[in-house]
This record gives sequence, structure tokens and C-alpha cells, in this order.
Amino acid sequence: MADVLPRFLPVLLGGLVVAVKVALGAFALALVAGLILALLTRSPIRALRAPAWAYIELVRGTPALTQLFILYFGLSEIGLSLSPMTAAITGLGANGAAYLANVYRAGIDAVDRGQREAALSLGLTPAAVLIDVVLPQAVRIMIPPFCNHAIQLLKDTSLVSAVAAPEIMFRARGLVMETYLSMHVYVLVAVIYLACTIPLAHLAARIERRLGRGR
Repeated sequence: MADVLPRFLPVLLGGLVVAVKVALGAFALALVAGLILALLTRSPIRALRAPAWAYIELVRGTPALTQLFILYFGLSEIGLSLSPMTAAITGLGANGAAYLANVYRAGIDAVDRGQREAALSLGLTPAAVLIDVVLPQAVRIMIPPFCNHAIQLLKDTSLVSAVAAPEIMFRARGLVMETYLSMHVYVLVAVIYLACTIPLAHLAARIERRLGRGR
């Protein structure tokens, strides 16, 4: 391992940079789309509520890898070609939105309904109540699952190698095909992932404890 480390590590770290970019892009997309989905599922209008629930159930009920294949390979058959990075970010972001929608819903529902009613009685609009009263309180509840999702998302970026996004696993496969040192390469990949996820997990736990003390 000491002999191949100087050769393999720069290649894999380059893949890590790509993986982080994919994870950040997908997380941002999931945050925005998840909030929209959560609000739609609470809409009194069935024509808005039903498609949102259908999307959540469809995405949660199918593998993320299948969704990536549909975006990258399926859309190209009807003339809508996406680059590997675009497909990776869109696929993981759209997948994460379905899960974060439930996190948003749980956080919003955890805020005392009496506060909303009091705010409405003071003349605030429903949108103002949501933005100024509900969401600031719900965020404290939602941050821990958001952190956990971000960590899981970083690991899930390994899936996007299947659509040729040049992240860690894609580059690892290239090294294995070139050198046939599969054990060396994949052990090094595992170490890189652990070096990223363990500190992030400790940070998420610290944030959760701090928020718990602040309640």
C-alpha cells in the first residue's frame, strides 16, 4: 500500500472533490424541492396535493440507481441528453427531496398549532406565519435529520459512477482496470470515505446536542 499510495491518492482525491460538488448540489436541490413538496402535500387543493404525494411515494419506492439510469440513459432516448454531472446532481437531489419533504412536514407539524392561530389572529398572512413564525422554530427540529441526510448523500455519490460522473468510485474502477490492484484501491476508497463521514457524524451529533440543550 505504501508503494501505490502516492500514485493512487491524488487520483482518488480528485474524485472526492467531484463527489463533494455532487453532494452539495444535490443537497441544495433537495432542500428547495423538499420544502415545495412538503407545502404541496399540505395544500387544501387536491390537484396540488395528490401529485406531490404520488411523487414522494414513487421516488421512495424505487431505487436511486434506477432513477439515475432513467435520467441519464432514458431521457437520451427521447432527445433530452444530460451530462453526467447534471444527471448526478438532479437524480440525487430529486431523490433526496422526497425524503426531506417528510422531514419538513414533521418539523412544521411539531410547532404548536396555537402559535399559528395566534399569528393569524394578529393579521399575518398564512405565508408570513409560515416564514416568520413556523419555519424558524421548525428548523431546530429539522437540522439533525438534515445533517444525517447530508452525510448519507456524500456516501450515495458512489452511485453516480454508474452514469460516468468522475467521482471516487468511477476513478477507483479506472485504477483497478489499469493495475488489477482491487484490494489496494477499494481499501483506500473506504479510508477516504471514513475520513470524511466520521468527522461529519461527530459534528452532526454535537449540533444535535447543542440544539437539545437550547430547547
